[in-house]
Amino acid sequence: MDRYSPVELLELFQRAQALFTDRVDAVDPDQWEDEALPGWTVADLVAHLIGEHLWAPPLLAGEPYDRIQVPDDTPTLLGDDPLTSWETAADGSLAAVAEDDALSRTVHLQRGPTPATQYVLEMTSDLTVHSWDLARATGGDRTLDEDLVTVALVLADQLPDDGVPGFFDPPLPVPASARPQTRLLARFGRKDD
Repeated sequence: MDRYSPVELLELFQRAQALFTDRVDAVDPDQWEDEALPGWTVADLVAHLIGEHLWAPPLLAGEPYDRIQVPDDTPTLLGDDPLTSWETAADGSLAAVAEDDALSRTVHLQRGPTPATQYVLEMTSDLTVHSWDLARATGGDRTLDEDLVTVALVLADQLPDDGVPGFFDPPLPVPASARPQTRLLARFGRKDD
């Protein structure tokens, strides 16, 4: 992942977190049970990212995934205040990513050893795409930061042509001339409407 320096990747990660935070902050109390993705409510989507960001500090500290214990149920992850729960998890993952040599490390994921830069790229991309999902589900602003779209397209270009079954819907066809946000969302099986 030499395309971005550690400083640039950290800044993009922080911007992606801020984008998602804005979307979480905009969720109305009566929207938490609305569908965000097939089989996922708005609450489930936010809980997914809370859990993902609770994993980051121990992974970046060298713990293998199979020794880390993070809750996986939506009510526990959201707690009494979903925004505060998200911000706490995001602050912890940002602090872990910002440690002096964090981005030169290797994290031990279920799929095997992975450069920390790749892991942070994946989290940045996940935040970007899920920010759009959350905005779509809640009637919010679906416009994504162009720089975040660019970094997420770097990851999207690494995916197999048929997507990643079980993680994303199959890619949707779009013209090569489509705007970057439309291409990104299509790559992850979403229609930019």
